[in-house]
Parts: sequence; structure tokens; C-alpha cells
Amino acid sequence: MSDLVCLQSETTGRMVRAHAGDLALAVGDRCLVESDLGGDLAVVVDRTSAHCRNPKAAKLAVRVLRRATPEDVRKFDWLREREAWAYDLCLQRIAALGLAMKLVAVRYFFNEKKGIFYYTADGRVDFRQLVKDLAKELRMRIEMRQVGVRDEAKMIGGLGVCGRCLCCSSFMTVFEPVTIQKARKQQIVINPTKISGQCGRLMCCLGFEEQTRGRMFSQSDERLIED
Repeated sequence: MSDLVCLQSETTGRMVRAHAGDLALAVGDRCLVESDLGGDLAVVVDRTSAHCRNPKAAKLAVRVLRRATPEDVRKFDWLREREAWAYDLCLQRIAALGLAMKLVAVRYFFNEKKGIFYYTADGRVDFRQLVKDLAKELRMRIEMRQVGVRDEAKMIGGLGVCGRCLCCSSFMTVFEPVTIQKARKQQIVINPTKISGQCGRLMCCLGFEEQTRGRMFSQSDERLIED
């Protein structure tokens, strides 16, 4: 039986597949899993469905480091509080320095030695003084990372016009190009307010629906040929 389990990150809310190894995990168990920030707190939501046992998923799965201890939970709560405080501090310094940038989110590494500040901007920003101020106050390495508007929506999350969580913040791992031609092929009225997502760009689901529509037409053509 596969050791893959499906977990939900308590930091981002995204679904994560991970190798449990020798750990006998059950639904509801809280675990510490690998992440780009050195560790993430997640809760097991599934371990028996075909979705978890998919062989292709094993190649992209991370590793469960251990069951979360009460100390781990307290530390993550503390990190979230520190990130919120650092976010407010950064906003104040951005306003004081008059920088043309929009702060999106702050993420601390699990070892507390580095913080990443994600932002959007229309062009290049000279944030050298901002980094100095933050490093002096927070006493850690500071990285300013510029992201696009689609990445901003992915990090913040929200609900789409369909009433479900945004695709980018729930299950998508990469952004595929979406063009206006995909909407035209589906005979959708080209109304920017109806075909644009939270990020202001064309909705990612236009690409999903084009694929589904293409499969439907292919199946219809096959039936006509058989008849």
C-alpha cells in the first residue's frame, strides 16, 4: 500500500501530498511536512482514496518530517503573530520612505533566521533602505521578492465568481497561458468583468473549459463516424 497521504496546510490552506514513511497517520493528525520555508504545519485529510495513491503524485510529493508536537503548534502560532507584526511594520516603512510598491504577504522561515516579503510593483523599486530598517528591527535576513498579480491572488486567496475557492490558491501548481482566443472558441461574450478573475487577468478556468469542450466535440465526432 502506498505511503502517500493528503494533507491541508494550516498556513496556506492548500492541499499537499506527502510520503508518510513508517508513520501510521490517521485523518485529523497534525504533522510537520517539508516546505520551501523549512517546515509547514498540516493536517491529514485523506489517506485511502485513489487521489492519494496516484503513482504520478508520488514524484511531486514532499515528506512528512514528524507528527506535530504541542511545541510545534505553539511555534507556528507565534510565527503567524510575528509575520503579522512584520507586515504592519513593513507597511509603515514603505509609507515613510514613499516607495511605489504594494506589500502582499510576509513569510518567516521555520528556523526564524530569514523572512521573505512578497510585493507587487509596476517597475523597479530601490528598497535598500527598507531592507536595512527591517533587518535592524527584526534581527534576521530579509529578502524582498517581487511577484505578479496572479501570484498575489494565489497567496491571498478568495472566492471566484463560481462561489468556490480560487483555483490558483486551492490546487493549481503552475500558471498556464490563458488567451482571449480560448474564450472566443467557447462562444463566450467578451465582457472583461465576467471573464476576468480576482487578479484582473483572464480566468484560469477558461483553459480548463476549453479542454473539456474539446474532448466533448472529439467524442461527438467519433460517434458520428461510427453511425
